[in-house]
Amino acid sequence: QVQLVESGGGLVQPGGSLRLSCIASRFSLEYYVIGWFRQAPGKERETVSCFSSSDGSTYYADFVKGRFTMSRDEANKTTYLQMNSLMPEDTAVYYCAAVRIAAMRTDPAFFDYWGRGTRVTVSS
Repeated sequence: QVQLVESGGGLVQPGGSLRLSCIASRFSLEYYVIGWFRQAPGKERETVSCFSSSDGSTYYADFVKGRFTMSRDEANKTTYLQMNSLMPEDTAVYYCAAVRIAAMRTDPAFFDYWGRGTRVTVSS
């Protein structure tokens, strides 16, 4: 059973930074697309960033370009989301997800495995 566990969320002031981590177990990151998604209260889940191991490409939603960076440590099966210049509208529960597929996918409906999420609150 594929498992994903997120960590690193918390309360941060506007303009601050957080780094989220997603540790994968029982599968190799090599054959998967890994994505970060978020869901704010009363809103639909939206895609933040995705990485495809097949071609090394990374997707970023427009609202995080230049502020968030996705990276990974394959040896430790960990994917990171570095979030800088955080704004109150970034407040949400952030989820890590994975799908075993070669081509890049960004639609959350394609992702089969999900973590339980980590809450990020941006507030002064």
